[in-house]
Amino acid sequence: MMLHCLFLLFSTMLGQSIGNTITPTTNAVHASEGSTVMLSCNYTGSVNNLQWYRQYPRSKPEFLILIMESANYIKEADPPHPRLSVKLNKETKSVDLELSSAVVTDSALYYCALEPT
Repeated sequence: MMLHCLFLLFSTMLGQSIGNTITPTTNAVHASEGSTVMLSCNYTGSVNNLQWYRQYPRSKPEFLILIMESANYIKEADPPHPRLSVKLNKETKSVDLELSSAVVTDSALYYCALEPT
């Protein structure tokens, strides 16, 4: 039996800054169990860092990973999520969250966020 996962994407900006935005490239992703899922957001302006969060129904958002734009520094959750990785493309101003070997419990609301400089 093939199980499916649903990933919903939203974005938020931490702090106030004119000219900084972050938006998901798609609002929902459907994936088969065991597949690799790529969630992407595009951003504008000058940012200090970009972050990813996951939220399950009736739960608070859970920090997943942070990447600094200027130093390519990555801070993972404690404990880290071994199936997650993040990639930043400064030229296209995009940040990708890759989830390998998707399972049904990965179905959640995912947030990309930025902190402006």
